[in-house]
Amino acid sequence: MTELIVDGTPVATYVATPDVDIRLAPRPYLHPVRTLGGVVVTDEYPEDHPWHLGVSVTMQDVDGINVWGGRTYVRDEGYIWRDDHGRVLSDGREPADGGFTETLRWCDGADRTILRERRSVTARSAVRGWELHFRYELAAPAQAEVTVGSPATNGRTGGAGYGGFFWRATAGAAEAFVPSGGEAHGATDEWLAMTVGGAYTLVFRGLAGEDRWFARTGDYNGVCVAHAWEDTLTIKPGAPLTREISVLVADGALSRAEIAAL
Repeated sequence: MTELIVDGTPVATYVATPDVDIRLAPRPYLHPVRTLGGVVVTDEYPEDHPWHLGVSVTMQDVDGINVWGGRTYVRDEGYIWRDDHGRVLSDGREPADGGFTETLRWCDGADRTILRERRSVTARSAVRGWELHFRYELAAPAQAEVTVGSPATNGRTGGAGYGGFFWRATAGAAEAFVPSGGEAHGATDEWLAMTVGGAYTLVFRGLAGEDRWFARTGDYNGVCVAHAWEDTLTIKPGAPLTREISVLVADGALSRAEIAAL
């Protein structure tokens, strides 16, 4: 495991090789992530969705392989258990200023490579707290295109286009909001904030392309940079999908005006 440290304070633990059932889509993830005041802001293996692993990059349909975990949404059938789960394997990390870089392989259940990834994970001090910077580059492993989908692209209605950079927050009374004041779920605003229990605030930035914010509160609290909100996304050879996500982790509940003023 690797620790991210800001001004001498450990703020996040990176689990590179979790030893879990393939049905949970094993993959590297961050947990626990903490505020500078020590408040834990992520959850892992929650009872409602045990395949939610802290902070990770995870998608339910990568050329038909479920690298999200849990049941797979099948058109006209709903969520069913299938033998279609994959995993993300780390091929090694190198230290970098404030964190590390890493090379990874996304594989199906037979360890056939379906995506290659380069990521950079760093932490630095910020106004009102600290900021996580998470950059990832997903590339087709050969000369064939790779299609990324979601439950929404496979027929589920109701804004189920999840899959991408996903943050499972802790339980508690939560609010998600965007600067425009509109509905957070499905928004395309520059940033999305989530406050949980008045104890902490997370401010997410980094949408690109056709991404949308996926935001859940109530039954569980989580935020996803959703890459296939309504339509599938194609990763062509030589043209990787690249995203740079930043997340402000702050103690206490920040208002929309306070965040806008940062």
